[in-house]
Order: sequence, then C-alpha cells, then structure tokens
Amino acid sequence: MPEKPTPPDPETIERIIDLALAEDIGLGDITSKAVIADDVEMTFEMNAREDIVVCGLDIAARVFEKLSPSAKINLIAHDGDHISIGESLMRITGPAKELLAAERVGLNFVQFFSGIATLTNKFVNAIEGTGAVLLDTRKTIPGLRDLSKYATRMGGATNHRMRLDDGVLIKDNHIAAARSIGEAIRLAGLAGLSDIEVECDTIEQVEESLNAGVTRLLLDNMSLEELRLAVSMAAGKAKLEASGGVDLNTVRAIAETGVNFISVGRITQSATAIDIGLDIKN
Repeated sequence: MPEKPTPPDPETIERIIDLALAEDIGLGDITSKAVIADDVEMTFEMNAREDIVVCGLDIAARVFEKLSPSAKINLIAHDGDHISIGESLMRITGPAKELLAAERVGLNFVQFFSGIATLTNKFVNAIEGTGAVLLDTRKTIPGLRDLSKYATRMGGATNHRMRLDDGVLIKDNHIAAARSIGEAIRLAGLAGLSDIEVECDTIEQVEESLNAGVTRLLLDNMSLEELRLAVSMAAGKAKLEASGGVDLNTVRAIAETGVNFISVGRITQSATAIDIGLDIKN
C-alpha cells in the first residue's frame, strides 16, 4: 500500500489556521459568551453525511486544540481514509464555549479539503487501468495552494507545478511574446533551463516542438482525434499532457488516447465542499 502524502510544513498550516480563526472570530464569540457558562463541557462528534475521501482532519483537530487546549480530541478517521455516509471522523470533549468558537473553522477545513480529495479520487478512478496519471494545476484559491495540492494527493493525483519556479512551461502568451515556439525554446535553453514543456494548441505546434527536441508537451483543448495523432507523432520521444475541457464524462476517453498525463483544474477550482456535521453527543 503506498505511503500517504506528507502534509505541508507545520508553519504553513499554523499560518493558515491563524488567518482563518482571526477572520471568523473577530473580537470573540459574543453569542456563546452570553448564553453558555464557563464551566459547561460538551462532547461533539464529527460525522460524514456522504461518502468521502477524508482530508484536513488533522488541521481541524489543530483548530480545536488552539482554542481549547484542555479538550480531549479522538481522531476516529485519518486523512486519506475512504469514509461512508454516517461514519464518525472525530470525537471532541471540552469546554463548550471554546469548542463552539472553533466549530465553523474546523468544519470548513475538513469540508473543503475533503471535497477536493473526493472529487480528485473520482477522476483517478475514472482513468484506472489506462496508464494515464492525473495532475492538478495552479488553479487554486489564493493562499490555500499547499493545502489544496495536499488534498489532491490524498485523492490520488500527482502535483503539477506548485509555483512558477517549480518547472518550465512555455504557454501561448510566452510563444506570442517570443514570436515563435522555436524562439521561446531557444531562449529558455540560453537561460539555462531544462525539462522544458510547451503548450500546443494545434498539431502544427506539436510538430514544431518535437522538431525542436522538447520532451514534454501540453496538448490544450485538443479533440480525441488530435490527441491520438499527437501520441503517434511523439512515438514515445516526448511525454504528453492533455488539458482543457476535462470532466468526469470525458476523462476516460482522453486517457485512452495514450497520453501520459491529464491535468484537471476543476479538482481544486470547482470541488464542492463535503457535507460533514458536528453533532452533540451529550
């Protein structure tokens, strides 16, 4: 069984949690302060209300821990687990006011990142057996990229570039500025860059890039026929990545053309938050 992905560094997680808590709490939870006594303790259970791939549970636990250091937190599930509707993820006992102050932020993290992991896993399952690898993109909510790409890894995808310094990808605007694919590739080489990937919108661009010796191509919004032709032209000399207009209805057919990778922006850009509740147990 493959090892579960390593989460982002603790400093990144703490920074994001602190921002989320400051955003949600402001000067304090005035409702709970008004209606709940300081000595009231409660037990809550976090439950899945649909089938999910869990992600963000450790982050949620840290949210509750930060606002309620004395709380007893029992993780019943773990990131990467496949959980069925009705199953429990976490049980928490502690001061009611503190736990309620943490509730929304904790749930937001688990719901959002589990949504990404769950949708990603559907795409991964859809192309199983084809040999194609699912990639994510940089289409992420600003400030949440590290955690969003951690969630795609939990769903079974492989990360594409994390940042602009994390790989060379010559896109259409670069080509336009350099006047041609060949010139863009030449300039990238002069800058000492290697492992250059070129975005191609047409078969002609595929031919030009292959003639220039590029070993990875991004095939943007190509038809199945064009993808099959590009695979034939590359003949194993270049890795091919299909992108654009990919959804659960089309991804299998795209994978079966023989491309090596399929990049999908919607797994981080359009994933729906999972329905998870925090229910009182006493």
